Parts: sequence; C-alpha cells; structure tokens
Amino acid sequence: MKNTTIARNYAEALLAAAEAKGGGGRQIEEFGLLLDAVAGAVQADERIAVVLESPRVAKGVKAKLLEEALAGSAPREFVRFLQAVVRRGRQGLLADIAQEYLGLLDLKLNRVHAGVTLADEADRPLEAQIVERLTKAIGKEVRARFRADPRILGGIMVRVGDRIYDGTVRRRVAVLKRRMLTGEP
Repeated sequence: MKNTTIARNYAEALLAAAEAKGGGGRQIEEFGLLLDAVAGAVQADERIAVVLESPRVAKGVKAKLLEEALAGSAPREFVRFLQAVVRRGRQGLLADIAQEYLGLLDLKLNRVHAGVTLADEADRPLEAQIVERLTKAIGKEVRARFRADPRILGGIMVRVGDRIYDGTVRRRVAVLKRRMLTGEP
C-alpha cells in the first residue's frame, strides 16, 4: 500500500510538471507515453535495471546516464523527473508510477479503456461504430482494444474496468438453457 501511495505521489508530481510545461493534453499524454516506455525498457533490459538498482553506481552517474540516454528524445522536465526518482532510490517503482500516471491521465482526459470481444475480427468501420456507441453510452472517451473469440458465437462482450457488458449469443444460450432446466419463466 505504501509503494502505491509513493507511486501515486510521483505520478501527481509528473502530471503537475506536464501541465506547467503547457501544450495542453498533448504534452500530458507525451509524458505518459515516455514514462511508460522508460518503465518498459527498464523491465525489458536487465542491464538497465542492474545499473539503476546498483548501489555501486553513484546516483550522479545514474542521473547523467539518463540525461545522455534521453537527450533529444524527451523534454528536459521529464528527464529531471526521472533523475529525481533515481536520486531518491525509487527507480524500482517506475512501472507503478507509469501505471498511476496513466490512470490520472485517463481521469483528467475523461476517458476509459475497454476490451471489446467479437466472434470475428472487426473491420475499421465496425470498430469506429462500436467506439462511438460506447462513448455515447458511457459518457467518456473510449479507447477500445478489439479481439476475436469464436467461442462467444456472436454478439459482443465489453469490459470497462471491472464491469462486463455481455451481449453474446453464448450467454443468451446459457441463460435459455438454465431457464429450461430450472423451469424459470
């Protein structure tokens, strides 16, 4: 729980820095993408993680390495933020900070992420129509990830956070079967 609070505090600080830099939602979103990419690189490349985690490597050296690695590809404020995280020995929380930041970003930009399952692959017009209807129904911008699963037989299943909207043929058949077996109306 403590690490979640710490990660949230860092994410809030980065969001404040992004807002202060200006550029509107574009700048805020860019910081989120950068943070997610850096956290992913640290997790994916053991060498980076070892250098950042090692007490034998001076914090100043780590800060300099970050500055050199991100030169020209990240705003100065973002690099300073990462250096502050490393100076305080919190580099192990980068993935958690990224997750918290992206959550704050979604709240700020009034959007949700949805997993949409269809029986067959959806074409672009169908995806756009589904996203449009979900956005209208939920009242927030919807970022949808589509996947196909022939086991649902037909219809659509949507997961938004911890809510599932199941309009699949598979579920309807299961309900009908239960009603027939139990005698429910």
